[in-house]
Amino acid sequence: MSSITRIDVVISTDGACKGNPGPGGYACVLRYKDRKHEISGYEPATTNNRMELRAVIEAVRKLKKPCNVLIRTDSHYVCTGLANAREWCRNGWRTKSGAKAKNDDLWQELTEVGTRGHHKFSFQHVPGHSGDEDNERCDALAKEQIRLHAEG
Repeated sequence: MSSITRIDVVISTDGACKGNPGPGGYACVLRYKDRKHEISGYEPATTNNRMELRAVIEAVRKLKKPCNVLIRTDSHYVCTGLANAREWCRNGWRTKSGAKAKNDDLWQELTEVGTRGHHKFSFQHVPGHSGDEDNERCDALAKEQIRLHAEG
């Protein structure tokens, strides 16, 4: 069995929503060595948790080689969600109680993107609005997307 060489990438993410549900924005900052890349986007009708997940998905989509990915987020939902997603996947995207997993479409998408890219994920919770440079930048970019689209 051959081993896969992975590069280390740090991704900071955030999502925002004006109303919940409502118009939303997401953003991420990818860091590899001394390089930095920012991504942001908008959805007209969504929830905050969906935007938090969309930020991670869009960041992971940009990775061209197998990576050890550290996801830095202020979302407990995202931090704990991947472990839950593995269990939901085994249970046909159902929770232990048999209910349909919330946002299962996005969890499936993240799982597929991560698997296809041979990525390994770890998560770090970053307190929101605490002065963390990349978290603050993601927050500003996500909110800017909402503002830009609201003005039309």
